[in-house]
Order: sequence, then structure tokens, then C-alpha cells
Amino acid sequence: MRQQSFLVQFTTPAFLGNADQAGQWRTPPFKALLRQWWRVAYAADHQFRVDLAAMRREEGLIFGVAADAAADSRKARLRLRLDRWDIGRQDHWRGLDAARVQHPEVSNRNGQPVPVGAQLYLGYGPLGFAAGQTALKANAAIQAGESARIALALPDQDVAMFTRVLALLGRFGTLGGRSRNGWGSFTLAPTDPAPKQAAESIAALPLRPWQEALTLDWPHAIGTDAGGPLIWRTEMRPDWQQVMRRLAEIKIALRTSFAFTTGRNAPQPEARHWLSYPVTNHSVRGWDQLRLPNSLRFKVQPDPDGGLYGMIFHVPCMPPQAFRPEKRSILDVWRHVHALLDDSTMGLQRISTGAMTHG
Repeated sequence: MRQQSFLVQFTTPAFLGNADQAGQWRTPPFKALLRQWWRVAYAADHQFRVDLAAMRREEGLIFGVAADAAADSRKARLRLRLDRWDIGRQDHWRGLDAARVQHPEVSNRNGQPVPVGAQLYLGYGPLGFAAGQTALKANAAIQAGESARIALALPDQDVAMFTRVLALLGRFGTLGGRSRNGWGSFTLAPTDPAPKQAAESIAALPLRPWQEALTLDWPHAIGTDAGGPLIWRTEMRPDWQQVMRRLAEIKIALRTSFAFTTGRNAPQPEARHWLSYPVTNHSVRGWDQLRLPNSLRFKVQPDPDGGLYGMIFHVPCMPPQAFRPEKRSILDVWRHVHALLDDSTMGLQRISTGAMTHG
């Protein structure tokens, strides 16, 4: 067995709820995230022509399988250990969500626009609204800046693959509730000198033309178009609160660029429904309790020159068949989103593959 150790440090608060919905350092969320990005690396290794049954067999051997029959239950080849299991120290949210952002669809009883809390907008669920301000719903969250050491033990045969997986985790991974919106962003730094260079090398990103990625209904690649990888970054900001405010502004701009013409129980999905679902006050008949996560993801990263920046990246895939996806509509939606992110008025920059290697 080969052992590797890494320092995990959060750049934004993380909502890693335990059984009591309190934020706690725990290995299951890390294992689940490793599994997600292992699938991406596996797909890239197979040129995105994946035999799902074969992938699941290999996944079960590495991560373990829990089954009803004892004979079908297997221990994982991968072992994880954290050096701490304590509860997070962020036990309130007072004073953290002072930044307000304009939302054209939010108004008071008189129809006048009302600004919304940037963090509440991106973190609704773990965050709520109480006594006129954003509040933490659960008992605690893990603070930005908190760190822990995570150790991995795995057979030699898996080392090369997990070198790539861990590099993807450090660059794109986020943990916990509302992590697709940038919560639970973290850095991952090897504590042992030996794997450092390999873990930092990410020259071979799992890239695929985004239209081709729509042939699969599960996340398996970072999308590309004629302009390169579908990865953008914001300008540098001094703290995570200001980066999250900027990401909230971007998300509001993207979502509200698609105007609804229907309300509840729409007979057909509209363009905005294909971004993510459900949408408050805008249900679709026949979709019932279906959920469609947004394939456009956010992460907060340290800037090489100091401070932090927000990263936006697209992991395109087709919605599951339960949504009866309309490919032409979905293509139009994501073309519009990519063009908006590229528009100079958004103030974003594309991140090149070279910058990803050295950033």
C-alpha cells in the first residue's frame, strides 16, 4: 500500500452536515468527492467511450460496495483518514452577509426592487433568513481558513490514477451543501515532498467539446468550445465574502437572462428550466420531484498574486431521460450562457490550459 498525505484548507465556509446537521470534519464527503472525480478521470482514460458496467465494477473495487447480501459487500482498496473529526467553529452568521446584490425578480409589496444577501442567494438551504438577516440553519459550519490533514492509502496499481484525481480535486473540487455555488471550496497541498510535483501537474485536463459531452447524462469532462476550456475567472478580491458577492451577481445575471413566460405547473419546460431544477414558483408539469443540478459550477481559489478569485467552469452533460430532454433547446441554452460569460461586460477572463498547470 502506498500512503500519501495532504493538507486540506477551506477558502470558503463548508456545510458538511453530520447526522445532527452540524458541520463536522468527516471522511464520507471526501470519499464521495474522490469518487466523482475518479469517474471523470476514468472517462478521460477511455476517450469518453465508457462501458458503464465495467466502470462500476472497477469503482466498486476501489471505493467499496455496500450491498444487502454480505457476499456482494466489498472493502475498498482506498483507505482515508482525517486527523480531526471535530465540529466546525462557525456557529453563527452575524455580520458575514453584509453585501447585498440586486435581483431584478425580487421586489417588495410596492413592486420596488429589493436587494438580496449574496451569501443567502448562493447558500439557501444551509443558510436561511431570520431576524432580518442571513442566519445559519444548522448548529455549525466549518470556517474558511480551517484545515486538516487527510491521508490516503492505496495499492501501487492505483497511484497514477489517483495522482490525476487528486489534482482535479484541488483544482475543481468543492465539498458539502451548496458546493456547486462555491461553498466548501478548498486547497489541497501534499505534505510529502515526493508526490508534490506530480500532484500539481494538471496539464492533461479531462477536456471534451461540450456538444459531444451531451451524449452522456452524467458529469465526465470539462467542456470546451472554439475558445478553449469552458473555464472563467473573476478579478481578484481580498476576501471570500467579496468573491461570493461577485459570483452571486454572475449567477443572477445568467439566470435572469432567461425570462419566464409561465408560472407554476408549466405545460412545457422553458429555457431557464434547463439550467437547473426546481425553480421557485416555476414548476413543470410531469417533473414532480425531479432535481436537475446546475452543470455550471463555482469555486473560490487563491490568486497567485494574493487574495482570492472566483472560478466558473462547465461540466456539461445531458439531463436524465426522466426530464425528456430537448437537445436543441439545451444546446441553445448553453450557447447563450457561454456567450454571456465571454461578454466583456461580465469582466471575466478565460483560463487557459497553461494557466491551469501553473496557477
